[in-house]
Order: sequence, then structure tokens, then C-alpha cells
Amino acid sequence: MNPEKRRKIYERLRAANPHPTTELKYSTPFELLVAVVLSAQATDKSVNLATAKLFPATPEKIVKLGVAGLEEYIKSIGLYRTKAKNVVALSKLVLEKHCGAVPQNREALEELPGVGRKTANVVLNTAFGQPTVAVDTHIFRVANRTGIAPGKDPREVEDRLLKFTPPEFLQDAHHWLILHGRYVCIARKPGCPECLIRDLCEFKKKTKA
Repeated sequence: MNPEKRRKIYERLRAANPHPTTELKYSTPFELLVAVVLSAQATDKSVNLATAKLFPATPEKIVKLGVAGLEEYIKSIGLYRTKAKNVVALSKLVLEKHCGAVPQNREALEELPGVGRKTANVVLNTAFGQPTVAVDTHIFRVANRTGIAPGKDPREVEDRLLKFTPPEFLQDAHHWLILHGRYVCIARKPGCPECLIRDLCEFKKKTKA
């Protein structure tokens, strides 16, 4: 895909949604961190239902709840036992190593239990305004299907998105692409007829109305 076409794609996505953000509900960087850890292999909707009862939350509150106490709040979410252990453990580390504040660099974030590169990227981008791209299944699919940044694995797609996305769009690219993949360019049958970048997309098997 040439740079001009890529720029037009982002311009259209920006025009349709000038201020995109995550669909996870949160009020603080710590709540966002917890919500993203809970969202692994779960829908944002299911996480929001659980955190509506759990939030507001601080590291102190989570540590006080303990694993068993936290499980009661999040047992409607998949893998809740493992996630409860990770969230309590990361809360302890945030208190012990970071004075209760969520760290603003990748290395420190990835040292926290349950936090991998994708989760770190979401927190850095959404909570702290850093131009990172968290490649989940939606973004991986959209980047490959459209041709905007094809890659064989999430890290390659991430690197190519960082390389090929014009700087002015980089802050919001993550949210535009994930929402496009979630609601339009869906896995089984992409919604090509209503897609606003259909004429720019390089997917050969476009669906018809």
C-alpha cells in the first residue's frame, strides 16, 4: 500500500471519529490497567459489567480485597481466577515499587503480573498519551486484510504500523483500527458494503450487499 492511500484511510477514519477512545470504562490509569488485564480473552462489555461494581479501585483496595475477595467481583469474566491472582499481585508491586502510581514506561509495566506487551501498549497510549499501537486480533486482521500494515505476527504488524502510520495519526490509530475491526471489518464476513474505506482497501475478496 502506498503512503498516499494509507494517509487517506486515516483521514477518513479521523473524519468519522475525531476523538476515539477505548470502550473500557475507567477513571484512573490504575483502573484502566486493571480493566485491560481483565479484558484478555473477554469482551469489553463483560469487563465493564464487572468493574461497574468493583470501581472506584485503588491498589490499596485491591490488596485489601485479596484474591478471594476480588474473585467475587470478576467471576463473570473468563479466566477470572488467574486474573484475580495477577491483579492482586500487580497491585502489590505498584504499591511496593512505584509508590502506588502506574509506571509510565514499557519495561516497568511488563514487569507487572498479567501485563504483556499488548496491555502495556494500551495503558501507555490511552492513559498516558504515548504513540503506541496495541495489536489485538482485530487490529491484526484489519492491518493484514486492508494492506495497511501486513505482518505475519502481532509484533511485525505493530512495528509496521509504527513505521508506516503518519505521525499525526499515530496517537489514535490503535483505537480507529480496533473499532473498525470490531464493528465493520469483522472476522467471518466483513461489512464491505458499508465500509468507509472500501475503495482504498486492498482486500481482494470484498463482500457484497
